[in-house]
Amino acid sequence: MFTSQTSSFQESIDVDERDADFDNEEIAGYSQKIQQINSYYAIYYYQNTSLTLLDASLPPEAEPELRSYISRRLSKGALLGGMGNIATVELSIPEQAVGCYCCLLEQEKSPEQPEADGNGWVVCLLGGSEKGLNLFRIELDKYVQGLQGCLTPEMQNLETEARPYLNRWYEESVMHIHKVVQLLQANVGYLLHAALSHKLFEVTGADEKTKADIARFIKAASLQGLVQEDTLCKAISEDSHSILIIDCSTSPPTLTNKVSNRFCDDWIQAFLNAAERFNPFLLRQILENFKLKAIQDMNNLKRFIRQAEMSHYALFRCCLFLQSCGNGDVLLQNARAEHSSLPEACGIIKVLEEFLGEHAQGTLY
Repeated sequence: MFTSQTSSFQESIDVDERDADFDNEEIAGYSQKIQQINSYYAIYYYQNTSLTLLDASLPPEAEPELRSYISRRLSKGALLGGMGNIATVELSIPEQAVGCYCCLLEQEKSPEQPEADGNGWVVCLLGGSEKGLNLFRIELDKYVQGLQGCLTPEMQNLETEARPYLNRWYEESVMHIHKVVQLLQANVGYLLHAALSHKLFEVTGADEKTKADIARFIKAASLQGLVQEDTLCKAISEDSHSILIIDCSTSPPTLTNKVSNRFCDDWIQAFLNAAERFNPFLLRQILENFKLKAIQDMNNLKRFIRQAEMSHYALFRCCLFLQSCGNGDVLLQNARAEHSSLPEACGIIKVLEEFLGEHAQGTLY
C-alpha cells in the first residue's frame, strides 16, 4: 500500500521544470550549467490616462513596448490600486518573453487637489517567468508597497532613494531562499525541520540582512497559514524549551540543538541542486512542493487516526504509515496539538508515540 506513497513523494521531490516554466532540456542536469536570470524595472507616473516614464532599467527599444502594454491594461481597468498583476510580456530584450509584475500605487487623495484622484505610479518588475513571479507574489506586493514613502510626481529623490530601491527588487524579494541554501548547504535540512515543527530559533554572528533572510526562509517553509492557528500556537508552546541556534560566525554556520528527520533530509539534495543552477524560482517551487507533501501526510495521518478509533487494523496501518513517511515526529506533534481536546484521538496518538519509541526511534522518523 505504501508503493504509491513512495512514488508520490518522488514525484513531488523531483520537480519537473515544466511546472516552473523552464526548458525540458535543462531537467537532465541540474548542475550542468548555471542559469543567470536578468531582472529589470520601470516606473511611470499615471495622470489623466497618460503615462510618463520616470525611470527604467530596460533597453531603450523595450521600454516603449512595455509602456504600450501598460496603457492597454489601464484602459481595460486591469490594474487596480495596490494590487499586483502578473503576466507574460514580449519585449525587445534577450529573453523576448518575460514575467512582468505591475502594480498601480494610487496618489493619496487630497481635498486641495481633487484633480489628482486616480493619479498614481505604475511600478513594473520584470524577470523570470510569469509562473515564477507568481511564486513570490506576497514578497513582491510587500516590496512595492515599501516604495510608497518616496514617491512624488516630480520624483526629486529618484537617484538617492527610488532608483537604488528598485534596483534591489530581485535581490530583496526573490533571492533570499537561494542565499540561505547557499549559506547552510546540507544543514538546510535542520531549517526545514525547524519550520515544520514550529521550533524557535536564534541567529548569531550575522548581519541584519542575513538574519532577515534566514527568518524569511523559515517562515516560507513553515505551515503558517496552512494549519489552524490554535494548532500552531499549541505546537509552538510544546517545543519552546529548545531553541535552534544558528551561529554564522563560522563557515559553514554551526547549529546547536539541531533536529532533523528522514523526510527533511530527503529534500536536501533537491535544494542544493537548484541552488547550484542559480535558479530561485525553481527553489521556491521545490519549497512549495515540500510543504504540500507535508500537508498531504498530515491529512493522511488525521484520516488514519479517525479510522483507528474504530479499528485495530487501521491503528496498525497508521503505525506503518508513520514509519514509512519519515516525518513521524512532526506529524505526531501537530496531531497531538490539533486533537488535544479529543480524548479518544489523544489515546490513539499516545499509542502511536509509544509504538514508534519502542521500534528503533532513530530510523523510524
